[in-house]
Amino acid sequence: MRVLLLSNQPERTTRLMMFKGTLEGLGFDVIVPRFSTRSWLGVAKEARQALQREKPDVVQLFNVPDIIYHGLTKLKGSCFQKLIYDYRSPWGVELQMAFGPVARPVGEHFERELAKGSDLITAVNRPLADKAASYKEAEGKPLFIVPNYPAQSFLEMSERSSNQKVPEEEAIIFMGRISRQEGIGNLLGLIRNIPEQQFWIIGDGPLSRWYLRKLPANARFFGWQPHENVAALIRKAKICLIPHSETLLTPYATDKSVWKLNEYLALGKIVVASGVTREENRKNLVVVKSRELRDAVRENLHREPERLGPEDYRFWDGNDKIIREVYESL
Repeated sequence: MRVLLLSNQPERTTRLMMFKGTLEGLGFDVIVPRFSTRSWLGVAKEARQALQREKPDVVQLFNVPDIIYHGLTKLKGSCFQKLIYDYRSPWGVELQMAFGPVARPVGEHFERELAKGSDLITAVNRPLADKAASYKEAEGKPLFIVPNYPAQSFLEMSERSSNQKVPEEEAIIFMGRISRQEGIGNLLGLIRNIPEQQFWIIGDGPLSRWYLRKLPANARFFGWQPHENVAALIRKAKICLIPHSETLLTPYATDKSVWKLNEYLALGKIVVASGVTREENRKNLVVVKSRELRDAVRENLHREPERLGPEDYRFWDGNDKIIREVYESL
């Protein structure tokens, strides 16, 4: 079976690349097209060209922005046979946050189009699965949940990188995009309000230099780091942070969907998170409102993480069975 995996930036879509590795391991012939542009119109055009050229048996598309796939289902039967709609974020809700309530039905129109044209739907967690299933166009479609968990190799990587040179002090760590959406304002507030603690900021963003222009002395900016270096730095963390603010997306951002949250937990670290929703009871995960972040960090500074048992680990490798079931059901 030939499978084409499709997103607006395929080589930079972590979830897509994780599916690629699993499907190849299961013996599928996997195609990941590369696009010469990032413009939505350009990607839409080149995606259709890739389908016409490759003629895969199955297309799995990873949503957002859903509009670039408008009309793609019309190629079903001639350029491909089956369509999997991977619902990883509610695009209509994202548009509402950016442009107001009038934009939400516009985004959800394209979500409905893809739900209607799909043969089955995959989702990253239960709230997103329920959101996709709420469309009448999805009625009767098989639906599977495939969580965003780190590969087991990430844990092995952290063990191999334990000898890497990293600063000696333990720190409170933030890892991610330096942006308002990922809580840079809340993070900077914590740094200023807990001046006796060292903070490490790992990541980057187009406005990072502006956001961090007056970084307090108790914070250190590492910039973007290779994944193997990230594992070694997390090993030194007292606490790992996800300082998001509460938004319309909060119900859909859960412990089954946030990559870095699961990487932190896999390494046995205490995670203080806001702006996310808890689906499962997970050891060492503390979920609070963003206004409670400072108190939660202080309360957990000297707490030892709970020891993890085999049942506490969540790895992408555990998705093999469900992904095989997804494709065999076609």
